[in-house]
Amino acid sequence: MLTMQTCKGVVAGLAMLGTVELLTTDSLAVQKFSDWSEPVNLGPLVNSAFTDSYPAISNKGLSLYLASTRPGSVGDVPNADIWVARRATVNDPWGPPVNLGSNINTTFVEDAPAISRDGHWLFFDSTRPDDAHGGLDHWVSWRAHTDDDFGWLPAVNLGPGINTSFLDAGPAPFENDDVGIPLLFFVSNRLNPASGGNGNDIYVAERTPNGTYEGVLLVDELNSPLGEFRPTIRYDGLEIVFGSNRPLEGISGFRLWMSSRTTVFDPWSSPVSLGTIINSGAFENTPYLSPDGRELYFSAFRADRLGGSDLYVSTRSRRTGR
Repeated sequence: MLTMQTCKGVVAGLAMLGTVELLTTDSLAVQKFSDWSEPVNLGPLVNSAFTDSYPAISNKGLSLYLASTRPGSVGDVPNADIWVARRATVNDPWGPPVNLGSNINTTFVEDAPAISRDGHWLFFDSTRPDDAHGGLDHWVSWRAHTDDDFGWLPAVNLGPGINTSFLDAGPAPFENDDVGIPLLFFVSNRLNPASGGNGNDIYVAERTPNGTYEGVLLVDELNSPLGEFRPTIRYDGLEIVFGSNRPLEGISGFRLWMSSRTTVFDPWSSPVSLGTIINSGAFENTPYLSPDGRELYFSAFRADRLGGSDLYVSTRSRRTGR
């Protein structure tokens, strides 16, 4: 089992906020990719006149999970449920989303789906009642066949090692191959004296051999006195994207921010905005990086939306010779 001291080494430099200046968008962790393209609305087959958010793309790129308040929820209750849209190939259009059913969804809120790299585990958040916890908790489900989007077993709570009576949300699993100890990044509004206890902050926890998570640590260098929301980490652990309402040029509002690092043993660089191509000022949030790091899905209230927030995607290519 990973000790607290070892876990601190994995996320080395958490106490160095304000003392270490690393390269951000020019770092080696980001230079291997081109800039992000102009985001594209995923269109009326995926988006609805209701709130569509929290996209998550599968490893093969053929399944798109999302949270939506559209009609057809479990119990016909207008809370967010988790849905999945499918396509035959990565060059085909998405089909209409289908509700994942009662093994995942309840009459309470379910959102923030995230798929493990091997495709067997679905992490998500739920407000369903639980005797040991409260607020929004992390839940997980397993499936035997990674191509079966409706084969998820009944979900289980990830337990008190990571869930609290506060909001615990936005799970982002990271396999952490270089160390061999899988991690889960997430946000929580549990008391954090360093930020004055205001808003959400980004934390990380280690997975134990029995599948639970413990050793929760605050990722200081990614947080601000305001709020951070739904982190998403690239497969190699060298880039993280998240939503935040921290001010930029004196103006607050939800935008997407990123940070990078040279190795998984290094501290994260000071977060920077993804820029005006991604951040239009239309409440960009709930990001999700594709497993290969070439696509960024997110939700926004842009002018071309169909109703509530819509889902968008931006792409980038891998640079050659790096």
